[in-house]
Amino acid sequence: MVPYKYITSLDNVPHLSEEMKKKLRKVEKVYRFRATDYYLSLINWDDPDDPIRKIVIPHEHELEPWGYIDPSNEKNYTVMPGVEHKYPQTVLILASNVCAGICRFCFRKRIFMKEYMEFVRNFPQLIDYLKKHKEVTNVLLSGGDPMVLSTERLEYMIKRIREVDHIQIIRIGTKVPVYNPYRIIEDPSLLEMISRYSTDEKKIYVITDINHPKELTPQAIKALNLLQKAGAILANQTPLIRGLNDSVEVLTALFRKLSFIGVPPYYVFQCRPTVGNKYFAVPIERGLEILEETKKNCSGLAKRARFIMSHTTGKIEIVGMTDTHIYMKYMSAVDESMYGKLMVFRRNPNAYWLEDYLRAERGEEEVSEEGAQPQEIA
Repeated sequence: MVPYKYITSLDNVPHLSEEMKKKLRKVEKVYRFRATDYYLSLINWDDPDDPIRKIVIPHEHELEPWGYIDPSNEKNYTVMPGVEHKYPQTVLILASNVCAGICRFCFRKRIFMKEYMEFVRNFPQLIDYLKKHKEVTNVLLSGGDPMVLSTERLEYMIKRIREVDHIQIIRIGTKVPVYNPYRIIEDPSLLEMISRYSTDEKKIYVITDINHPKELTPQAIKALNLLQKAGAILANQTPLIRGLNDSVEVLTALFRKLSFIGVPPYYVFQCRPTVGNKYFAVPIERGLEILEETKKNCSGLAKRARFIMSHTTGKIEIVGMTDTHIYMKYMSAVDESMYGKLMVFRRNPNAYWLEDYLRAERGEEEVSEEGAQPQEIA
């Protein structure tokens, strides 16, 4: 058994100088820090631009006022604590309010704050809800990270969901294979559980959140392979993050490696306008250029990745551009009459979200996307 530890305070990160710790404590008081000793061991501390460092170590820019605590208005679709039903066929469950590590650009960072603490508490009530909603065919276990839960707790959830006949797909959203691959490698009971409930006709999908090729260590690849051998279907999604993977070179390396190991790219997300995320956001049109250039370098398996904006009104795919216009369409929509609707806007190189284009169409001045001022964690 390989021991691993969760690090929950910058004071316990020996490679940071006391001066740096002091500087970053004001960030840590607002947005929690968490990592594993394994993940921290991947950082080249002599390189200030090390990608693993950028993913998990706080940055002073996070305190710049910008964005919203709940940028996709998930609260509007919450049917009970920790359960969201935004699209008819899909129910999302916040199975945990803990992650193996906390990404600095997390769009759901509110769940790590005591005043929110959003995760499912009454699982029998959830099962009753699922049984009543025959239109639901798939359930997404998210959070937080479901794989941080004990195998016993995770199996309880999956077993109960499998008792609902019309639920065909269970998805598990996780970054554990790269944050803490030993959680998978050293727990055969987890793999046995996956094998038990990922059946010939009802699969378990593991949707990984791998952002940079440096995360794909031999240990991470072994963990991913074990999940595949256990019967899980794997795919990857990542946000496009400034200074991390917003280059054709890095994104090509990530896409290629993922397709080589059988974890094909699935979604590339536009960074949501979440509080603390201004520093990480890439303009939409620049993001589309990067993705299209990346696809030129990849096989068809990697070309399947779609550039997605998870807007409050639905999942919007950014489809393409001309010299003057950008094209988007709804691939999922709260208002089903909007599904597949094509939207055409004049190009705006400074746009980060749909509202930037809508304001321009209305001839309104650009306004700051500021939300609440950063507050210390209660």
